[in-house]
Amino acid sequence: MQNSLFEDVDDFKEPEEPSAASTPKKRTGARVAKVLPVSPDPALLLLAGELPPNLRIGTSSWHFPGWSGMVWEGDYEQSVLSKHGLAAYAQHPLFSAVSIDRSFYKPVTAIQFAAYAAQVPDDFRFTVKAPSLVADAMVRGEDGRGMQANPAFLDPALAASEFVQPALDGLGHKIGALVFQLSPLPGPMLARMPEVLEKLGTMLRSLPSLQPIAPDGVIAVEVRNPEFLTPAFRDVLRDAGATYCLGLHAKLPPIEAQLPLLRALWPGPLVCRWNLNRLHGAYGYEDAKALYEPFDKLVDIDPETRATLARAIAGTIGAGQRAYVTISNKAEGSAPQTVQALAEAVRALLPAKR
Repeated sequence: MQNSLFEDVDDFKEPEEPSAASTPKKRTGARVAKVLPVSPDPALLLLAGELPPNLRIGTSSWHFPGWSGMVWEGDYEQSVLSKHGLAAYAQHPLFSAVSIDRSFYKPVTAIQFAAYAAQVPDDFRFTVKAPSLVADAMVRGEDGRGMQANPAFLDPALAASEFVQPALDGLGHKIGALVFQLSPLPGPMLARMPEVLEKLGTMLRSLPSLQPIAPDGVIAVEVRNPEFLTPAFRDVLRDAGATYCLGLHAKLPPIEAQLPLLRALWPGPLVCRWNLNRLHGAYGYEDAKALYEPFDKLVDIDPETRATLARAIAGTIGAGQRAYVTISNKAEGSAPQTVQALAEAVRALLPAKR
C-alpha cells in the first residue's frame, strides 16, 4: 500500500460506496438533508463568468472540514463530507472539476463512479488517478517501502478493466483526465528505461477509446522520476494519443523545466496536478499536512509556480484547447484559496471580454 511517502493518502477515508440513503449530521448533532454549500460570493461569481468553459479547475478531493465558510455552510465531520460533500462542492462558482485520488489505492467501480457523477452538474469534469495495481512498479508495504516487483505494472488488460472501462461506464461524458501517475521506479528499472517506455506505450495504445462517450476526455501520464522527461517519453505519449500531466511536486524539476515536454506535444490539452509545495521536499506530505491543517488559509504562497502555471493555462485555453487543473491543500495551505488566486491570475492574462 502506498503511504504519504508517495502520494496524498487523505482519500483512503472516502467511503467505497457513497450512499444517498444515509443522512449526514452536523457536528452539533442537528440533522440535515445534505451538506449545505456556502452562499456564492458575488466576486467569485463574476470571476467564474470571466473564465472560458474550456478551463476546468478544482481541488484534490473535497472532504475537508476546514473549508467551512469557503465551500460549506456550517461544520461537518470529514466522514459526512466524504459521503455527501461533492454536491455542495460542485456549487462553488470556481469548481468545475475535482481529482478523485482514492482510486489510486483501490480500483473504483462503475457504480461508485456513477454515484459521483450523479452529484455534479452536466458540465463538471473529473480527473481520476489510475489504481496502483497498474501504476506502481512495486508492491508496497504499509510503510510505503517496495517489497517486490509488481507483476501487473502497466498491464494493458487490467488498466482497461479496472480503470478506463469503469470510468467510462460510470462517469461517461464527465471524464476530464484519466491519469496514470507512475510511482517512483526502483533503480534497476530506471536503468532499463527503454523497456519501461515500450511497456508504457503498449498499454496506452491498447486502452479503450474515450470517444465518443467522453469527447472531452484525455489520457495523461504523470511521473515521479525526472528520467522520464525525454524525447523518447514524448514520442510514446504522442504515438498513443496521450498527453503529459504536469506533476508539481519536489520529486520533479520545477514547472518551467517540465513545460518543454508539454510544448513538444502541442497542440493538445493541459493536464496539471499541483500536489505539494516544493519547499517541503520530495517526501514532505506529512510535514505539509501538519503545518497546513485544517487547510483554511494560505501559509506558503508560491508565486513563481502560480504565475508560470497561469501563463500555461492562459496560453492553452486561449488557443482553444482544454485545461484540467486540480490543486492539493498541500500546494500552499488551502486549495480553495489557491484555486481563486490562480483563477484571478489567469483572468488577468486573458483578453478582456467585450
